[in-house]
Amino acid sequence: MPKKVHVQTTINGETVEFLCEPRQSLLEVLRDELGMTGAKEGCNNGNCGACSVILDGRLVNSCIVLGVETEGKTVETVEGLAEPGKLHPIQEIFLEDAALQCGICTPGFIVATKALLDKNPNPTEYEVRYWLAGNLCRCTGYDKIVRAVLDSAQIMSSEVGA
Repeated sequence: MPKKVHVQTTINGETVEFLCEPRQSLLEVLRDELGMTGAKEGCNNGNCGACSVILDGRLVNSCIVLGVETEGKTVETVEGLAEPGKLHPIQEIFLEDAALQCGICTPGFIVATKALLDKNPNPTEYEVRYWLAGNLCRCTGYDKIVRAVLDSAQIMSSEVGA
């Protein structure tokens, strides 16, 4: 049995410690060790974006990041977006705009949207489509997803200005 490594990191604003094998992906650690099932396993090779998280401010596919690589870093997952009893504006808009079907890709798109809007609060449609190119949806067209991102940008920027 491989030796486990002690890792201390910050996930969704809370200090977290866990033991993992050196070969375990961050996705496996989140789901299997920490019970955080928001990030989904789609392809397990970094091509679909269903497992997207934000690692030290950078959008990454958690299936190709090792859990041990998060030592001392900050991880944001879809679970960390909402407040108790209140969805994040991005989550609300995705629901209102019907920008989802089966839901496997939705957490990845929502996290990718947050990462985009953190960097660029007022993206163009072209910028949204370019940014989301690493996220795949097998059920629906991308137009509703792109519209949800643009609507989220508009709503969030109006809330900041309020």
